[in-house]
Amino acid sequence: MKTKQTQKNESSQKLTDFLSKNDVHKKDFAQMIGVTLSYVYSLIDNTIPFSTRATTLERIATVMGVPPEEFVEYKSSGEPRIIDSGVKFLQNKQKKLNMTNVQFLKNFPRQKRSEIVDIWRGALPMPLDFEYLKSICDVLKVKPQEIYPYWEARMRQYLMASGIDLFVNADLIDSMFDGAKKYLKI
Repeated sequence: MKTKQTQKNESSQKLTDFLSKNDVHKKDFAQMIGVTLSYVYSLIDNTIPFSTRATTLERIATVMGVPPEEFVEYKSSGEPRIIDSGVKFLQNKQKKLNMTNVQFLKNFPRQKRSEIVDIWRGALPMPLDFEYLKSICDVLKVKPQEIYPYWEARMRQYLMASGIDLFVNADLIDSMFDGAKKYLKI
C-alpha cells in the first residue's frame, strides 16, 4: 500500500515530468494556474504537500491535459460545472488542430492564461467580450461566423439572467443582435 508521502512524490514527479517533456518554464506554468513561482518550486521539490485544493488541481490537470482524477490528492469540489456549448465547440477545434493546452495557452498574454484555464476547465463560461472571444478564435482558426451563434446564445442567457424579459423585449433584442451582426460583418 502506498503512503501519503509516496503519493505526493508521484504527483510531484508527474508535474516535473510534464514540465520537462513539454519544455514549459515553471514561471509560465505558475501563471497558467494562477499561483506564485515559489509555490510551483515547492510542489516540484516536494517541500510542501502536493495541493489538495480542487481548483488548483483542476487547473494543473487542465494545463497538463489530463483528468484531475489522475492526482491521488484530488477530491471533487462539488462545484457545478459550466457546460458551455461554445467552449466545447472551441475545445473540439483545438483537438482537430492537435494543439495541446500548453501550446494553446502560450498564445495569450500571461495575465490572461489562468482565466482561459478556468474557462477550459468549466469554471467560467465563454467570454461575453467579442474581441476577447475573437482572440481565442484566432488562435484556433475559428471564423467569427462560426462562433457568433454561440456568442449570441450566451448573450441571450446573460440578458435573461440579468432580468430582461426576452419575449417582451423581442424586437429590441433582435435589433440589437442585427446591429451586432452588421458591426461584426457577419
